[in-house]
Order: sequence, then structure tokens, then C-alpha cells
Amino acid sequence: MSVRRRSGTGLRGVEDVVTRTSGAVAHGLDAVLRMPQPPSSRWHRGGVSARGERIFNVVANLLLLAFAAACAWSLFDARSGAPTDAIATPVATTLTTALTSLTNPATPFLTDAALRAFTPLRGRSGRLRAAIQPEGQPLGTDNLPTGTHLEFAPGDVGDSLARVPAPRGAGVWKMAIKVGSVIRPVTDFSVITLRPFSDKRRGKIGRYLLGNWPTEGGRVRAQGYATPSGFIEVTRENQDTHVSDHFRLRDFLTKGQGEVWPKYLVLDTKLIDKLELVLAELEAMGHSTTGVVVMSGFRAPSYNEAGGNPAGRAALSRHMYGDAADIFLDNDASGGMDDLDGDRRITTRDAAVIEEAVNRVERAHPVLIGGTGIYKATSAHGPFIHIDTRGFRARWVE
Repeated sequence: MSVRRRSGTGLRGVEDVVTRTSGAVAHGLDAVLRMPQPPSSRWHRGGVSARGERIFNVVANLLLLAFAAACAWSLFDARSGAPTDAIATPVATTLTTALTSLTNPATPFLTDAALRAFTPLRGRSGRLRAAIQPEGQPLGTDNLPTGTHLEFAPGDVGDSLARVPAPRGAGVWKMAIKVGSVIRPVTDFSVITLRPFSDKRRGKIGRYLLGNWPTEGGRVRAQGYATPSGFIEVTRENQDTHVSDHFRLRDFLTKGQGEVWPKYLVLDTKLIDKLELVLAELEAMGHSTTGVVVMSGFRAPSYNEAGGNPAGRAALSRHMYGDAADIFLDNDASGGMDDLDGDRRITTRDAAVIEEAVNRVERAHPVLIGGTGIYKATSAHGPFIHIDTRGFRARWVE
């Protein structure tokens, strides 16, 4: 009997525990799931009103602006020099140095700004990749950010021993932007300095034959036909230098004298700029321009007089002054003009498609106005177009 009483007592204890636990759980669920009661007054409402939120935002913004202004003034004052009796705390000094040092991670943003300063040098087309100028003439980058300097090297700008503050002598110079101790190469732009015209002796520079310009010695005086100021010295090593996105130095060399190096070239960047604008117009018209060919660029006077087939060449040809080129599009690598008008024939009408692009460019950029001539196919070549920047409009077909 005693065993049964102990068993009954134990069961009642278990029941009590279960009852209390169930009650606690039910009370907790009721507290969690109970819906909130309406506020007894406006002072017991949660959150803020729309008007109160606007007031809070205005006050917070004013505080943030005041804080930013105070920080900016502190940095400026610390950088510009405090009074001799002022004492800068280590924390302020560390922050100022970190935020204003030229070697901090913000420096790339400054060099990006310096790179954008080269935009005017890239011409109206935005595609020029070289500036051509006499030796010693400063590069036209007056809008470089303060504290930024240019360094030039005849080869790899990474060679610190070769860097100089300005180009010296004729050649193709690579550039780097220097901000403090940080140097960033300008990989897609060159400065080409000219060899003086006075270096030509008896029609030659070294072994390279150029001949004599009609305007030398005042023998012929014609507007727009001034004797060139100098020559680009083209070597085996630099002949592939880009002067724009589509053109290289070698594209404009006079034909002949294949084994004579260095060669010499007269080239006007206005012509290159105009050619790139014409190609951009052709692209907008739906034509590929990857196969553009310069049939004839610079012609030395000696070649213009007697080199190749001189028939049809003018005694005062613009080619001798570096502002004319004969081109055609050969995207299919056939060696001649492409069928640009879609009539499945190669005629002067294909060259007329390029002429229309030239007309559009000259309307948009009158400073680049010049001559445009369409030439028919012969047994030696297909049709092509002549483009120059002589300064006044001229059109012809031959």
C-alpha cells in the first residue's frame, strides 16, 4: 500500500509542473500576440509627425554642414601653416598629412584630372595621339592641375635615368605625369619634336634626298605655301608611332629611298584631325574604316617633280607642305577602293561617298576647310580621293 501512495504523490507532482508550465507558455504567447492598445493621448503616440520629421532633417543637415566646414577649415589651417605659438596635436597632424599628402590613395584622381588636360591636344576628333612641334616649344597644357608636372623620355618613361623636364632634340618623346613622388605614364600620346629646316644641305639631310621647296629663298611667294619650319625624323624604330587612332608616321612617308634611314617627313596635325573626322562620319554612315589606306601623304619636292608618275601633280602641291593626303577604303584587302555606294561596281561614285563625309566635316568645322579631289581609276590604281586643309574650299574631278 505504501508503494501506491508514493506513486500517486509523484503523479500529482508531475501534473502540477505541467499545469504551471502550460500556464506560463500561454501567458507568454498572449503577451507576444496581444494587439497594441490605442494611445491615451497625442503624447503617447509612437514615432514623429511628418512636420516633425522635416524639422529634424533640416536641423541634422545643418549640423552636418557645420561639422564639414569645421573639418575643412582645420585641414586648410594646418596645411597652410599655423602661428609659431600654436601647437598641433599628433592626431590633427596625422589626419592632415594622410588627407593632403600627394602619395595617398587620392592621388590617382589628381592624375586622372591631369590626363583630362590633354583633351585639347587630341583635336576636334578626339583621336589625335601626338603633338608635333619645334624643339624647345612648350607643350600646350596650361590647364594642368596645380602641383602637376610633365616629364619626357626618348624611350620607356619607366626609365628614371632618361626622364627630363622638357624634350631636347628631334625625336619622338613619351610622356609621364608627375604628382609628388607618383609618376603615371601617358601611354597613348607622344610629343614629336622637329629637326630644324636649316639642317637641310643641298637638298639633303644626311643621305636622305628632299629637294628644294619652291618658296625657298623667296623665289615664289604664295599665301598658304610657307616653307616648312622643320621635319619629323622617322627611324626604323619609331616609324610605327601612332599620330592618331588610325594613322602612323610610316603612312605618310614619301615613296622611294627604301633603304635610307632616317627619313624625313612634313606633317600637319590639322590634316590628321580632319581625316579622323571624315572617318568618324563614314562610320556614322555605316561604313567600316579599319581598312583606310594612305595612297600618298607627304611628297618631298624631289619626288613631286620626278618620282613615280608625276603626271597631274601641281608644282605647288599641298603634299609638299604636309597638309594633304590621297586615301581610299580597302576593308576587304583587295588593294583598291571598296564598293561604298553598294552598286557592286568600283567607280568614282565610291569616292564621292567619302567626299560627302568631307563636306559634312567642313560644314561642322570650317577651320578645317580645304580641297577635295576625286580621281578616276587607271591601270596603276583604283579610284581615290584627295583631301587637304589649304584654308579655302576647292573641288575637282580628274
